[in-house]
This record gives sequence, structure tokens and C-alpha cells, in this order.
Amino acid sequence: MMMDWAAYRKQIAAALKEMSGANPGVFKAYVDMHHANSASTRLDAKTRELIALGVSVSLRCDGCINAHTDAAIKAGATKEEIVDALGVAIMVNAGAAMVYSARTIDAFDAKTQPAG
Repeated sequence: MMMDWAAYRKQIAAALKEMSGANPGVFKAYVDMHHANSASTRLDAKTRELIALGVSVSLRCDGCINAHTDAAIKAGATKEEIVDALGVAIMVNAGAAMVYSARTIDAFDAKTQPAG
């Protein structure tokens, strides 16, 4: 196992508790946003959690991966469904790297071509 996810969850919870004491409004707003999203009836909980896992990977957020893996399991997601969702994240991230590579070439061309 790469990480002790239960211990990590406790560490994050402790840090967030301290932070929420210092700035409770930000944390209340986050919780309210989370509850509003969870109340949606257009996507079921499993679909929302599979999307959340793809975003979590894209953002490289271990805390998000931890929380949304738990939520996906609770919502009934299988390992195979999670792997498929992660495959979408991998594909989109590769596509984003290609698009930003093209932007890099554009930046290079703009910086090296004579003004005209």
C-alpha cells in the first residue's frame, strides 16, 4: 500500500478543524456547496463520485482521492467503474497536455518572430 489512508484522513481532519476555527465562514461555504451539489437529482451519487475521482486525480489531491473513494464505495461504485472513470481522467489530461503543448509552440513563435 502506498499510503495509510485512514491515518492521512485523520491528519487532514485535524488540520482542517484548526483552519475552520480560524476562518469558519470559508468552511461553512464549502460545506454548503457540498450539500447543494449532493442534493442534485440529475446525476446519481455514484456518477457524481466517479466524476469527483477523475477531477481529484487531475488536481493531484490526495485528500480528495481519499474522501471521494470512500464516497464512491458507499454509493456502490465497483473497482472496474472507478478504473474506467480514471481512464477518462488520464485521457483528458493527456489531451490537455497536447493542447498546452500547442500553446507553448504558439508562445515560442510569438516571442521569436519579427514584429510585423
